[in-house]
Amino acid sequence: MTLSRRSLLSGLAAVPVAGLASPTILRAASHSAAETAAAPTLPVAYHSFQIGSAKITALLDGHFLLNTGQINGFDQVQADATLEGSFYRIKDSEMSLPVNGYLVEQGGAVTLIDAGTADLFGPILGGLEAALRAAGKTPEEITTVVVTHLHPDHIGGLIAGDGTARFPNAEIIVGQGEYDFWHDDAVYAGVPQENRGFFDIARASVAPYADRLKMFEGEADVMTGLRSVPLPGHTPGHCGFMLETGAAPLLIWGDLIHSTALQFARPNWTLAFDMDPEQTVNSRTRMLDRAASEGLLVTGMHLDFPGLGRVERDGDAYAFDQAPWQFSL
Repeated sequence: MTLSRRSLLSGLAAVPVAGLASPTILRAASHSAAETAAAPTLPVAYHSFQIGSAKITALLDGHFLLNTGQINGFDQVQADATLEGSFYRIKDSEMSLPVNGYLVEQGGAVTLIDAGTADLFGPILGGLEAALRAAGKTPEEITTVVVTHLHPDHIGGLIAGDGTARFPNAEIIVGQGEYDFWHDDAVYAGVPQENRGFFDIARASVAPYADRLKMFEGEADVMTGLRSVPLPGHTPGHCGFMLETGAAPLLIWGDLIHSTALQFARPNWTLAFDMDPEQTVNSRTRMLDRAASEGLLVTGMHLDFPGLGRVERDGDAYAFDQAPWQFSL
């Protein structure tokens, strides 16, 4: 059965549980007509840069509002100290976080890493396809879509409004463990009926690609020049990808960090939709240590757009040194 976008939205709105979704994001999926009409126009934003043989284009899908009540361990005094002297602000207990995807052109392959939200989260998100087209590519030109994990803000854009494949010529690459978790009928049966929306979305979003799904396990070469880096915790099979460019490698780390403003300085702060907070922190600190030690170039789906930079140690914590807007490395 092909699920329509309407049925997916209905399923999404029924998922209020911690560990599966953010209630703030879910509110965005349930805007009234009046709120939608009053919403600002979603900007079309992309930024391209060259690293070795690879052209990488950051694609902005939009922003969502994170409520500080969804941050495990949040302390307002510590947050104020962290943000002091910066341009970051917490307003009405909320912070704005971007949703990014990345287009990689290398060796004849046109690869999209994560596909954004489409219209699952209302009018303040869903701009990835417009950014892709503005960058000079169409969905038909994408040869591969690589998925960091199967949360809706990373896979909503895989399907069109009628439930068919938005990328008709693309192979989908996803971790075996991640796919198995969301498709496990025993896990699904143990989730209350009203909380199964994210499972339905995960299944429906990859279903049109059933004959062109490629799975991988652990650390593996998923395609030429791209190697998976397991980073479990946020979801069971969450991972990043190391892009080899012939120059500096680039780690695209998915949702290792959500808040650029807070989580480099407070790496032990997790979010309500990190399924295993302890494992999330372990994966985060391990990778932040590695990135700082090796001087890795990194980017991620919720780092401040366009998201390229390096990790530095800052005492017992970390800091993010973001690259300038125009760069070729």
